[in-house]
Amino acid sequence: MVWEVWVIALLAGISALAALLMVILAMPGIWLMFVVAGACWLWEPAIITPTTVIAIAVIGIVAELIELLASAVGVKRLGGSKRGALGSVVGTILGAIAGTIFIPIPIVGTILGGILGAGAGALMVERTIVQMTWKNSMRSGGGAAIGRTVSVFVKIGLAIAAGLLFIIAAFV
Repeated sequence: MVWEVWVIALLAGISALAALLMVILAMPGIWLMFVVAGACWLWEPAIITPTTVIAIAVIGIVAELIELLASAVGVKRLGGSKRGALGSVVGTILGAIAGTIFIPIPIVGTILGGILGAGAGALMVERTIVQMTWKNSMRSGGGAAIGRTVSVFVKIGLAIAAGLLFIIAAFV
């Protein structure tokens, strides 16, 4: 059973690094780790317990909720509308894609694109659809960008926590 511990620890480490990279690229990396942890639990339940798998799932759910709601909360806190909040979510996705393509710095382009996209999405919706003033639209867009920035760092932290949990579980 000793070699299984090392194989699972290796899988945990690789999936944790992959998950962290995926989270930075705005992809569902924690869910990759969840799948790998579940497979390890099915393979060797004496090493990885259901508690570990459930804990990683809970971390994943919390991370997704924070990511989904952060830019929308930023919009609302600075006086934006529900439509502006939705615009920030759509802008985040489109901005991350555009940032990956047009800002040729790996990882940084995706993160910057998502942040700028969140702000631009909220600003455009508030100005064109909701008919807010430029000043209020800019505040709403700024709130979306701030919220998105916070969510990126929180989700990276949660991915690190899930990875450490998985790696430690292999040895405990």
